[in-house]
Amino acid sequence: MNSIELMVNEHKNIKHMLVVIRKYCFKVLKNEQVDYNDFYKIINFVRNYADKHHHGKEEDYLFNRMIEEIKGPTEKLVKQGMLVEHDLGRLYMQNLEKALKALENGEEEAKIDIIANAVSYTDLLYRHIEKEDDVVYKFAERNLSKETLKKLDEDCERIEKEAREKGIQDKYKNLIHELEEKVK
Repeated sequence: MNSIELMVNEHKNIKHMLVVIRKYCFKVLKNEQVDYNDFYKIINFVRNYADKHHHGKEEDYLFNRMIEEIKGPTEKLVKQGMLVEHDLGRLYMQNLEKALKALENGEEEAKIDIIANAVSYTDLLYRHIEKEDDVVYKFAERNLSKETLKKLDEDCERIEKEAREKGIQDKYKNLIHELEEKVK
């Protein structure tokens, strides 16, 4: 599996979690019993799998190489598109965490902010993933040199190996399944 295929597969895992997030939000909306600690697990997944593990590969390896090698509209696509959306996702998670803490402190109205930030994140990520899978990655594959793509594959394989040794992939895939079962 090459690096682009790997990142597309990671998007599939992330999309499974997006479904889970929306289901949790719907339970909050219907005032059903919700283990709000599960939202902290979701934040952990987003920060450590979607952001650090997945976006880290994009930001540290793919996007930098695209800007250096392809130039032209690539810099705008990456800096004013993909990176801005990554940062917006981080903001939604930061605000979700604040809302959870407010709810823990008895602020019932914080449920609105929990739903708003979690659903905003899912909407952002669905559109973001579609752009990366359908445009950015294909553009990179067509325009980066074979040598650069080979180096990207090597870097991503090294990162994956290190993550496997720490159990990162299994940990977060298991978390997806755990939370999917809780919100069936």
